Amino acid sequence: MSDYLENAIGNALRGGGNGSSFTAPAAVYAKLHIGDPGEAGTSNAAGETTRQAVEFGAASSGVISLSNSPSWTNVSTSETYSYVSLWDNVSAGNCLGSGALTSPVAVTAGDTFNLTARRRDRHRR
Repeated sequence: MSDYLENAIGNALRGGGNGSSFTAPAAVYAKLHIGDPGEAGTSNAAGETTRQAVEFGAASSGVISLSNSPSWTNVSTSETYSYVSLWDNVSAGNCLGSGALTSPVAVTAGDTFNLTARRRDRHRR
């Protein structure tokens, strides 16, 4: 999770301060990256800048997975995607968090890239 989301949820849980009225975004959008996007989700952006809507199933055992398969058709740039960031707006807004793809994916300009769900077990310490 990004600092923005951690602070908003924390403030909402404590019942006061900035973010106490936080509500889940109406939609969540995925942005592609060629490296770690960093805390703000703005580093290493892919040449393909279109954000695609993502949907999630119900969380269980601390894991949430995609319930749709967002698709980027006719990608603009030949590059290798390795991360995705999640946003609360299709073109601006706040970064909600980011994560690495299971493995990097090389694409050629004109290709279609599909983001699919793959369960990734979370290890508790």
